[in-house]
Amino acid sequence: MSTLTERTEVASGYRAGRTLPLRVELIRQLKRRRTLVMYGILAVLPFVLVAAFAIGGEPDGGGNRITLMDTATASGANFAAVNLFVSAGFLLVIPVALFCGDTVASEAGWSSLRYLLAAPVPRARLLWSKLVVGLGLSLAAMILLPVVALAVGTAAYGWGPLQIPTGGSIDTGTAAQRLVVIVAFIFVSQLVTAGLAFWLSTKTDAPLGAVGGAVGLTIVGNVLDAVTALGDWRHFLPAHWQFAWADAVQPTPEWSGMIQGAAISITYALVLFALAFRGFARKDVVS
Repeated sequence: MSTLTERTEVASGYRAGRTLPLRVELIRQLKRRRTLVMYGILAVLPFVLVAAFAIGGEPDGGGNRITLMDTATASGANFAAVNLFVSAGFLLVIPVALFCGDTVASEAGWSSLRYLLAAPVPRARLLWSKLVVGLGLSLAAMILLPVVALAVGTAAYGWGPLQIPTGGSIDTGTAAQRLVVIVAFIFVSQLVTAGLAFWLSTKTDAPLGAVGGAVGLTIVGNVLDAVTALGDWRHFLPAHWQFAWADAVQPTPEWSGMIQGAAISITYALVLFALAFRGFARKDVVS
């Protein structure tokens, strides 16, 4: 009788919102080797670029075209901006695809997904916890790179204003604000990759398939954007706007491109996240 009463009390105190807390999921993901390796790669990149410039000399665009790369050694702020420039197209895609695509599929691959759901953790709660943590780790990766680059660049090239490739400069305080805007836009622009990876993660038991599929489809988007024959249709591709943040590296920033790019990315991401939740709610979980 007492056992029956205890079971009833436990059942009556059950709260779905308290299952799989974000803190628990975050700690689990932070302890994984792939997380530490990914952050390590991003933290090492600025040192690699400093070494490359030390060996090869100051960057020189050659010809009459002046790019952000030509100002890489002008100051720590310029060096941080260049690190984002060389990473936004591909390198920063990988942690987003990894942290959002490996999350659900890895549980299925370990045959622990059904045990989590039997805990019982509601399916929507499971996905929500994993999505929030995945996006949080992705944002942390994008913040880590410019922060380390700013510190390394300042040590190597000194603290100073952000030199604009076409001439002029932005004072250090404003430059710091612009770097925050740039990181925020890159994160929003990568929500499409996050959505693809997360949706694929609910469809397969192979983490590599979800991560690789998201990276592959992102590359396809970049290839399609290079096809000028598509004309204005390219404006509907998230890849078309991925470097719109360069408009922020101007004395007077231009926001229209970033606004359009953010709107396109958020729209695609919301659809993909909705498909992931809808499909997983009806999925027969056997692993």
